[in-house]
Formats: sequence, structure tokens, C-alpha cells
Amino acid sequence: MSDPKKPKSPGEIQEEIQKFFRDKLGADVFSVPLGNVGPMSAAAAAEEAEEPEREIPEEVLAFDKRPRQVKEYLDRWVVGQEQAKRTLAVAVCDHYNHVRRTLKPRDSNAPGSSHYIKQNVILLGPTGVGKTYLVKILAQMIGVPFVKADSTKFSETGYVGGDVEDMVRELYRVADGNALLAEHGIIFLDEIDKIAAAENPTGGRDPSGRGVQVSLLKLMEDTEVPLRSPLDIGSQFQDLLQMRQGRPARRTINTRHILFVVSGAFSGLSEIIARRLGDRSVGFKSGQGEDELEAGRLFSKVTTKDFVDFGFEPEFIGRLPIRCALDPLTAEDLFRILRTAEGSILLQYRESFRGYGIDVAFEDDALREVSERAHREDTGARGLMTVLESVLRPFKFDLPGSAVKRFAVTRRVIEEPTRALAELLANPEHAAEEYARAAVREWQALFAAQRGVRLALDEEASRMASRVSEELGISLEEYLDGTFAPHADFLRTILVRSGRDVLEVNPHILSRPAEGVGLWLDPSQRKAAESEH
Repeated sequence: MSDPKKPKSPGEIQEEIQKFFRDKLGADVFSVPLGNVGPMSAAAAAEEAEEPEREIPEEVLAFDKRPRQVKEYLDRWVVGQEQAKRTLAVAVCDHYNHVRRTLKPRDSNAPGSSHYIKQNVILLGPTGVGKTYLVKILAQMIGVPFVKADSTKFSETGYVGGDVEDMVRELYRVADGNALLAEHGIIFLDEIDKIAAAENPTGGRDPSGRGVQVSLLKLMEDTEVPLRSPLDIGSQFQDLLQMRQGRPARRTINTRHILFVVSGAFSGLSEIIARRLGDRSVGFKSGQGEDELEAGRLFSKVTTKDFVDFGFEPEFIGRLPIRCALDPLTAEDLFRILRTAEGSILLQYRESFRGYGIDVAFEDDALREVSERAHREDTGARGLMTVLESVLRPFKFDLPGSAVKRFAVTRRVIEEPTRALAELLANPEHAAEEYARAAVREWQALFAAQRGVRLALDEEASRMASRVSEELGISLEEYLDGTFAPHADFLRTILVRSGRDVLEVNPHILSRPAEGVGLWLDPSQRKAAESEH
């Protein structure tokens, strides 16, 4: 006889399920392999059944940001795409302000709330321009769960592909089982153009796409989605255990306040728009330049009829009232993404090398070459990693364990990586000097942007900073920040009093920043600056 306190094995659980169905439905019951039985354990089901329904976090209920504030937040992370950021900022503010009005106070309805039309969004633009990243950053800012799915994985019935309702269940999982929070999350559905049912100049469409569109209609409006998939035997077993224990659990999630954002490259849609504009002596027939006929420019002129001609059901496209076209990224955009965006991929490479005890700095000339090459890849920002990885992979392989502890990625490294790597290994001291110059320039630019003070370390001060930071076992940036950041207010006062644009830093000032007053100010101004400090 088995110990009732001992967890059941997968085989015992499967046998119990089959016995249950045999008792209820008769002998002709097929065997269903359980696969991963972790979620189906009795302990997990009991724990879930006992868990009370949680509240929505206060930051969601207290959402009161203005569109300009949302855009300013996006500016920190996303380069360019000004119109897209403005459009999304307004849509998000409208949506979550409406949510706040309907939920707080919860026992009353805000005036006019029943007439609100949800601001679901459709984003048009080529790959790698930041469609997913924009929406993900918005979800992080608001504090709601975010789920991304590809429309290509769904089928009309859900038996061959995925069920569209699985996205809502995934939102529940990402919300850590907080159904109330999941009901106010964001679902991002990519490659939506792949479910267009009509044929277009780029090729045929899957006729089952119409069925997927119809399935998505109810999700984007207001419907109840079962938390347990009817095709998931594990979920059925969890419900069975909960019913046996007499603990009713929440069964559905309502999609009324879930914001849906869909996106796609929409290859072929620009031709449809161009033909429509051409019928009115616009586009090809008007003799306008090729730039006006680029997909990005044409997308800004898209209409509902264009989407219908592309293969979308009118009812489906009508559930997406906010349409926004994203611009292709230029080489300059890619450079700014590398150099100025928070979350730049350069942070990943710094951390990768730092894991081997190696510090790396990046010269602007090198990053511009990377950006030019990535632009030729024609995959948007994704091309940046393609180029950087192809160049720096040999450095990750050969430098760990060598005498090289610091180096700079210069234009020569990008253009002649094999020769540059050999030179680094042959002369670690020169590599450290190049690193010091590059790292100081990087830090000076960042300090000016963040603190409003332009500093200029001379050659000797740069070498000193590199040497001291290495002895302390910290990065050069950390050392310089620790030295000057506490004096940022004082340094700004010096700039104003002296009328200078830049404050020069020598080794003496590097070791005693406050003593720079004697260099930067004349005696008559020194006393006033010191008193303000």
C-alpha cells in the first residue's frame, strides 16, 4: 500500500486520471501521455487553490502620466521613431486612464466609460525598427505584464497550431498567477500580416488566416477566456483536484481591459497603397520621387480599405483603430542606438568581457563603421549584434586568460580584426593606453549628458585614472564617477562663474577635484564659488 503522504509518481498520476475517465465515461478511453507533470502535482494544485485572488498593484491604479511624460521615457530607450512614440504615448495614456477611472472607485462607473472604444494598436514597419521593444518598454513603465506571440503559430481551430486564447493564459502566467493584474496587461502579436487571407503581389495567403482573425475578434473586445485550456490534460487534472477539495478557483480572465498591439512588415501593402494613390494622380503617375514611394512613407497613408484589400476582415481591422507606421532606421539612427540609448547592446558586450576580467571601451569611429555595416544588413537594429558578434567573437575566445586586461574597440579592430587581435596580444601595455583614452572620452560624454558638466582629462590624467582604477579593481568609469559625481553641483557653479565651456583636468585636479578652483577661476570669483559650494 502506498504512503498517502508521499508524492505520486507520473505513472500513478496518469493511472488515476485514466481510472477516473473509465469510471465516468466507460472502458473505451484513450491513453494521454502527460509529458511535464510538474504543474499537475496535487501539492501544486492544492497550493493554487488555497491562494487568494490578489489585487492590482497600486502603481497601475495610480497611473496618471501625461503623453509627453510617456514619450520622454521612451526617448531614453528608443532612438528616432518620433511619430510612433507620440502615437503610442497617447494611446497608452488614454487606455490606462480609462482603466483607472473604471476601477477606482470600483463600485461605481465613470461617466461615459461604457462608450469607450479600446485603443488597440497596429504597427507597420520593417524588421528590426523597434516595434516589439517600444511596447515592451511601455509595459515595464506602467507595471503590467507583457506577452509577445507570433501570429504564425495559431491555426483556425487551435488543434494544429496554437489557440489564440493561449496568449491570455500566458499573460496570467507572466503575472505570476495574479488574474486581476493579467486582465490589465498588454498582448503583442507580431507578424499579423501573415494571417491576411487574400492573395497579394508577394504571394498567396493561408486561407485559415480568416479563421484566426475571427478568433482574435472576441479577444480584442470583451470576452471571458478559460484559465484552463480544454486540450490541456494537466489543467483538467488541477481542476479535478480542486473540485475534490471543495475549493472553487477562478475559472476565467476577462479581456475587456487587455491592450492589444499587433505588428507586421506588411510586404506588398505599399504596392496596394501606391495603386490607390496612383488612381488619383498621386504616386507613380504624379512623377513624385522614389522616396515618396518607399514603404515607410506609404504606410503613413494607409486606409481601412487598403488593409481589407491586403486580406484582413473589415471587422478585424476595425478593432485596431490606432494605426502607426515606423520608419526604417538609417546608419545614423543605428549609431545613436549604440551610443546613447539606455539598454544599448554595448552594455551586453561590456558585461561579457567583464565576466572574463577584461574591460572594453568603444571608439566612436568604430561604432560608426559597425552602424554602416549593420545598415547594409537590412535587418534594422538586429544587424548591430550580427556585426559586433562576427568581429568580437575571436576576441572573446583568445583574450580571456591572456595578459590583456583592457582594450579599446577602434576602427582598426572592426576593419582588420585578425591583425588587431594579434597586436593586442603582443602589446598589452599599448592596449591599456588605447583603452584609457577611449574610456575617458566615453565617460566625459556621458558625464556631460547626465550632469551638465564637460570635463577634459589630459593625457597624463587619463593614464593615471586607468592605472588607479585597475589597482582598485574597478572600471575606469566607476573610478571617474566616484571622483567627480559628488562634486557635480560645485563643478556646474564653476562653469557658470568662469564662463568656460570645458573644465580641464590634470593629475593634480584628478586627485583633488576641489583644488581645480585655482586653475578655473580668478581669485575674485573663487570666494563666491566656494561659498555657494
